[in-house]
Amino acid sequence: MADSAHSGSGGAPGREDGDDRLLAALRASESRFRAAFCDAVIGMALIDPEDRIIEVNPAFAALIGRGVGELVRTHLHEIIDPEGMPPRLFTALVHSQRERFRVEKPLKHREGHTVWSKVTVSLIRDPAGQPLYTLALVEDMTEQRRLGDRLEYQALHDPLTRLPNRTFFFERLDAACLPGTEDRGNRGGSGRPVAVAEERRVGVCYLDLDGFAAINETLGHHIGDELLIAVATRLRRGLSERDAHLVARMGGDEFAVLVTDSVGSEQLTALAGRILEVLERPFDVAGHRLVVTASIGVVERSVHETTPTDLVKDADSTLYWSKADGRARWTLYDPDRGAHQLTRQLLATALRPALERGEFTIEYQPLVGLADGAVHGAEALVRWRHPRYGTLSPDRFIPLAEESGAIVPLGKWVLEESCRQARQWLTEFPDTETFVSVNLAARQIWDSDVVADVARALDSAGLPARLLQLEITESALLGPGGRPLQALQALADMGVRIAIDDFGTGYSNLAYLSRLPVHVLKLDGTFIEGFRDPAPPTAGHSAAAAVGGGGGGGASGASPATSSATSSATSSAPAERPALPELHSRRRDADEQIVGAMVQLAHTLGLTVTAEGIESAAQAERLRLTGCDTAQGWYFARPGEAELVAAILRKGRPAPSHR
Repeated sequence: MADSAHSGSGGAPGREDGDDRLLAALRASESRFRAAFCDAVIGMALIDPEDRIIEVNPAFAALIGRGVGELVRTHLHEIIDPEGMPPRLFTALVHSQRERFRVEKPLKHREGHTVWSKVTVSLIRDPAGQPLYTLALVEDMTEQRRLGDRLEYQALHDPLTRLPNRTFFFERLDAACLPGTEDRGNRGGSGRPVAVAEERRVGVCYLDLDGFAAINETLGHHIGDELLIAVATRLRRGLSERDAHLVARMGGDEFAVLVTDSVGSEQLTALAGRILEVLERPFDVAGHRLVVTASIGVVERSVHETTPTDLVKDADSTLYWSKADGRARWTLYDPDRGAHQLTRQLLATALRPALERGEFTIEYQPLVGLADGAVHGAEALVRWRHPRYGTLSPDRFIPLAEESGAIVPLGKWVLEESCRQARQWLTEFPDTETFVSVNLAARQIWDSDVVADVARALDSAGLPARLLQLEITESALLGPGGRPLQALQALADMGVRIAIDDFGTGYSNLAYLSRLPVHVLKLDGTFIEGFRDPAPPTAGHSAAAAVGGGGGGGASGASPATSSATSSATSSAPAERPALPELHSRRRDADEQIVGAMVQLAHTLGLTVTAEGIESAAQAERLRLTGCDTAQGWYFARPGEAELVAAILRKGRPAPSHR
């Protein structure tokens, strides 16, 4: 009992000691929390279930420029922007069973500026798990935000001109083309909200400074940079500030103006006209007075008919049309012209693969002697059997081949095939020695060893060099540089015939003719135009007589000038405005004189002359009278398969074609 009594009497002091230790621990924990709460470098606030502040630490108060005491009982929304937050934060946390809520929000500083903060609100519970209040941790993010804003600005703006850059432009354009009916905050100069997708329209003026490269090269890039800054400033003040249109630098000396709610192409063309006016005044840059013009491509359409990429692509293409049309102007996008440009690009891209697939073929047009009516040779004319566009004539793809360099392998193939065909004619008709005439592009001379190519083609086909004629244009032959002449001299030394194609349309440097390795002049078809008119009724009036050539007949009739003067004197029309038939007569007489003179000159130099585009017997006869040696055209035969030439050779001469 004594032990029992002793034991019972000693239990109470033990419990008291435990309670004391627990109380001491709680006080110590509270003291530590209080110290952490007050001394923390980030803002902290205890908030009651009504979202009113119970207590804040000094860091929180300093963050927004307030005193600790004055924030007690302040509603949270008076300090933190409520947008994007629940109306009752405590209730929302309890009902959603979320323990914390994180958000980046601007706080309202006493002095009026914004303090960007990362706010984390956590739910505090009692030992039984019941929610008591919330604890907000607020971290100052203002500097990080400013750094982010600077980086974003740098990513979206051109560092030189401070204009929005290409990325910014496409972001705004993408937003303008998004489907939807709401106003996305993008308003044009009219201030109207964005319309529904089917009605919304968008427009772009894409501009490039004319002659800017020359300024960079002559005055230096630092002057060019200053000019770009001046242009950007003028565009921004003249367009962006006035009409709220987005003005962006797309790169180099290219700028773009975006209209996100355009009302039609008239608005965009008027804007383009204003851009030209804005840039019209000279720029004073570093002591230089610079005059700058711009070429502008204009595109405007409904947003549901386009994509941002297509819109800018078409604007860029239209810009280059504007440059091609003469510069210092705007050009509105034309779908037909765009389709033609696209077709050109598709053809240019498909040229080399088409050659590998065997899509090209060669047609031959006979070259007929005007004196004897016999076929002397045939011109090789390449055709493209395109799987989509059908048979394409050379004028559709040869310029593209020359631009892209595909003319080199294509020309080599034509040369080899033509030599093989000429060899077959020689085998079947050994007495005729029918030659083949192949067009040679200037780029084949510059970009390949054309002499070696010709030698290999002749050797492979077993064709004598005298039965190959190469045609090269006058401008390519007489252009700058000596390489074409050296190559043609080497070919002529091999025995290959050289013809100047389209003679009279290029440099027409007659002094060169005696020194060139040339055998044939091919007259351009424009000189044959006058020969298509009926011959004049005056007896003895032939082209040979007109140039004083044949048999002393030059003085037998009135000269063209006298004839024209007489006709004019008897006409009711004033002398300075001859009647239309008289104009045709003068043109005919002039053409005959020119052709006769060129034939006479060529013969004096030991050259032969070929005329192109003969369409009638009268034309052929009048050309024969000038002394022209050979001719080709639909009157004799249209271009056709090689068998066409073989069939004519079997008959002995072509049967004139009557259309």
